[in-house]
Amino acid sequence: MSNIGIDNLFAGSREKVRFASDGTELVAWHYPGTNGGCVIMAAGGAVTKEPGTDLFAKRFNEAGFSVLAFDYRRLGESGGRPRQIIRMKEQLADWQSAIAFAATLPGVDPHRIAIWGFSLSGGHVFTVAARTPGVAAAIAQTPLSDGPVAARAAIRHQKPLAALRTTARGVLDALGGLVGRPPLLISLAGRPGTVAMLTTPDSLDGNRALNPGDVYPEWRQEIAARSALTIGVYRPGRDASRIRCPLLVLACDQDQTALAAPAVAVARRVPGAELVRMPGGHYAPFLEGHEEAVDAEVSFLRRRLLGSQPTPSPQRTSNPQPTSNSTLSRSTSGR
Repeated sequence: MSNIGIDNLFAGSREKVRFASDGTELVAWHYPGTNGGCVIMAAGGAVTKEPGTDLFAKRFNEAGFSVLAFDYRRLGESGGRPRQIIRMKEQLADWQSAIAFAATLPGVDPHRIAIWGFSLSGGHVFTVAARTPGVAAAIAQTPLSDGPVAARAAIRHQKPLAALRTTARGVLDALGGLVGRPPLLISLAGRPGTVAMLTTPDSLDGNRALNPGDVYPEWRQEIAARSALTIGVYRPGRDASRIRCPLLVLACDQDQTALAAPAVAVARRVPGAELVRMPGGHYAPFLEGHEEAVDAEVSFLRRRLLGSQPTPSPQRTSNPQPTSNSTLSRSTSGR
């Protein structure tokens, strides 16, 4: 689908909005809803809002929910320099700003706000949910729950020399950052032997899943090498015990990038959390498992935000059964 096709797909259904986070302008898509509920969405590491959220945001909005899908600072259309850098403290602050902004949107009940993220942002969901009593529900899809565990597993899919080169580039980038040098960038994903953040087999599905036919040519599939090191030591799953809002964790059993086991462990530590397990790799919810993932997540949002029973979707192909542990600026352009 071309960019013109995407414009037509979302014509009239969303508007561009802007809000501030620590003095930096963040840019988001706002999809007005009809039922009072709102889902705030952010994509995985260095993935921008369109490839990372369009597919799910459209379905949530069709179910009646408002959606606010934003770019973190330093990424996409949001402000902040230098670019392509991920800093956990900044991104968590961006979540707090997005939650506060969403509560001011027309038709949004501030008591019916949910958060959604996948991969790295799925990990952020755990921390944000633990720290933000006002969040009504949270969805973590194939979340990065334990960076060191995931990094140790991922290194098995990289060649030793390439792993050393990637690490060295990260260290050089971190040192350069201390003296104000521009970031040294590496690819988000690549084949074993290349200098890339990820070389796991399912990481190579990322472009097919998020950017089929290069429909999002503006998406820079690169990240500052220093940020890859930071992600590898991030452990948001440690915040699980402090989560009190309803939580849905969707884990894919063959996930080689974020790994299912740490995500499952988080779900089992959160009182009343719901866990949906499905076959496939890290990007299965965007590919062959999309209908299954959407049905589970829309059902969860209806029950937890609206207190209603799910309505079967006409596109439903399967019936996943969650397990439980008991100043505003707008633009209406299409992109």
